[in-house]
Amino acid sequence: VQLQASGGGLVQAGGSLRLSCAASGRTMSKYFMAWFRQAPGKDREFVSFISHSGRRTYYAASAEGRFTVSRDNDKNTLYLQMNSLKHEDTAVYYCAADRTWYNDDVYPTQRTNYDFWGQGTQVTVSS
Repeated sequence: VQLQASGGGLVQAGGSLRLSCAASGRTMSKYFMAWFRQAPGKDREFVSFISHSGRRTYYAASAEGRFTVSRDNDKNTLYLQMNSLKHEDTAVYYCAADRTWYNDDVYPTQRTNYDFWGQGTQVTVSS
């Protein structure tokens, strides 16, 4: 599957952005999906994941309560709605996909869990 992230930009602190990730090549419903981000000089970190059907979602503590992950399998698109943005949310955001069907007691939050990656979209939050 090929992934193309978009929707990043410059926003003031407290503002909102919605990121999108378009999947092509294979139907997205076959993949467990996630968002990661990487700030300058830092490692890429987990933000959120969503299960194949969208039934199960999970967030990093930094995203909980402010970000919402969703997917539209008919449109082969993954979303990340980001509200109440903070300066520390500034990063390149990446979408990722994995073919594994995870049980509910497993939390795939590591980069190595994901086989396919998009190119990233820059989010800059001015303070």
